[in-house]
Amino acid sequence: MTALYIISFILLVVATIALLKLTPEQINKDINELFNKQQTLKDQALMARGKKRKNRLILELERIRRALQETGKEKQFSLACTAALLLMVVGCIVAIAIDNMFLIPVLAIAFALIPFAYLTKAIAIYETQVRQELETALSIITTSYIRSDNLVSAVQENLSYLKPPIKGIFEEFIAEATIISPDIRGAIHNLKDKVKNSIYEEWCDTLIACQNDRTLKDTLMPVVSKLTDVRLVNNSLKTMLAETRREYWMMVLMVVGNVPLLYCLNRDWYDALMNTVFGKIVLAISGVVIIITAIRMNKITKPIEYKR
Repeated sequence: MTALYIISFILLVVATIALLKLTPEQINKDINELFNKQQTLKDQALMARGKKRKNRLILELERIRRALQETGKEKQFSLACTAALLLMVVGCIVAIAIDNMFLIPVLAIAFALIPFAYLTKAIAIYETQVRQELETALSIITTSYIRSDNLVSAVQENLSYLKPPIKGIFEEFIAEATIISPDIRGAIHNLKDKVKNSIYEEWCDTLIACQNDRTLKDTLMPVVSKLTDVRLVNNSLKTMLAETRREYWMMVLMVVGNVPLLYCLNRDWYDALMNTVFGKIVLAISGVVIIITAIRMNKITKPIEYKR
């Protein structure tokens, strides 16, 4: 009977996909329409007054999508959405296979979060590399700029020491400042938009101010030193945060591992947990708790970021 349910569910899903023509291109189009949806004047007024905010889920998806755009991997977002839909179906099939209807929404959500969890981890690694390269780049460029009092020459003489993706950003700055337009302030404004980092944005703002008042050059190094301070704090907390994550996942493994353990130790308890309504509800509640605490744990154990 369970096999019949699974086959019926798969056929229903395939028919739905064929009817709605859910291809990766169509999913990407629908996602773009969701993010680019124009707000009414009333919604804009409410958001300006702080009485209405975007849904947290939409904000998180926008953050992931924007980060992938900055890394030139925007197509991975639509692929992740497609994979999330497929994994959602797999989660439903697993819940049907173990004959627990209460677990269908829980496993569907848990499986759908897997691609976005992978993207979030990849983005975090990329952002860490960017911060490391940014610290080196800003330090040597600032030192040269204070000495030479010429931002373009300071960037040019240190360009060979920079690494991607920061090197490409400053190469574009040099091209704009020397070939396209001599407006240094405008070039710095465009440079500021290339990296989303509060300390980097403060450094660019200080550079713009230095174009009007050369005596402000001495304020650049204290700004750059904030990157070092943030890195040192994160390094000191890295072991503690990693240990916290490890302990959490060990507890999750113990909770999930109790199910097969009961099968080996006490078959009656296992049957009560898997085959009674109360036991199925307990499993569903445990799944909900694991999902919520995992999201909360990842948020709490993120590296520290400087906010202006």
